This record gives sequence, structure tokens and C-alpha cells, in this order.
Amino acid sequence: MSDGFVTERIDVGEVVLNVRHGGSGPPLLLLHGYPETHRMWDAVLGGLAEEFTVVAPDLRGYGDSSAPRTVADHATYGKRAMALDAVELMRRLGFDRFDVAGHDRGGRVSYRLALGYWH
Repeated sequence: MSDGFVTERIDVGEVVLNVRHGGSGPPLLLLHGYPETHRMWDAVLGGLAEEFTVVAPDLRGYGDSSAPRTVADHATYGKRAMALDAVELMRRLGFDRFDVAGHDRGGRVSYRLALGYWH
């Protein structure tokens, strides 16, 4: 893409996430809400990329990310599973520490991530 962002699919273990990333600076993970995709961030990506390395995935089951089978307790689509996806995605991109911002469902995934996976 001519805007300096790359869109690719990254295997994070249980799922393959569709992710758009670019920019430079400290890493910033953006998690979209329901029923959106990473494209909800399009209006702010360019500005954020001036100061951050921006990573905007489609959550599991959304957009072009893969969708695991549901289970009786719905754990495959729970905030914990999505938070683990996010941590692994950032690790695969070379980031052990990062900031995160989320909207709606992405905000709840961000909260779960902070509760269980932040050092």
C-alpha cells in the first residue's frame, strides 16, 4: 500500500490474524470493536504512525482473520483467548512490551490483556 502500511496474515497459534501495521516509534496495538474490523482505525492510522509503530489486527472471527470452532462455554471467542492472540501477535512482530487501545469489544480485550499478560 502507498501509505506505508503492510497488511498480512500472521499465525499466532490457534488462529491466523489479518493485521495492518506500519509507522515507527513505540509499538501501539489497536483493537477494534463489534461488529467492525481493523479498518475502523483508518482515519487515525496515518497520524498515529508519525509517532508509533501501529498494529491493527482483525480480532479472531472478524474480517479476514480465521474463525475457530465455537465450544460449549464459548471460550474460543472469549476475551482471554483474544488477549492471548494479541500478545502472541505482538511477540511475532518483535514486541514484548507495547501500549494498547481498544474500542468496544477491543476495549474489553485490552482490559483482559492488561489484567493477565502485562509485566
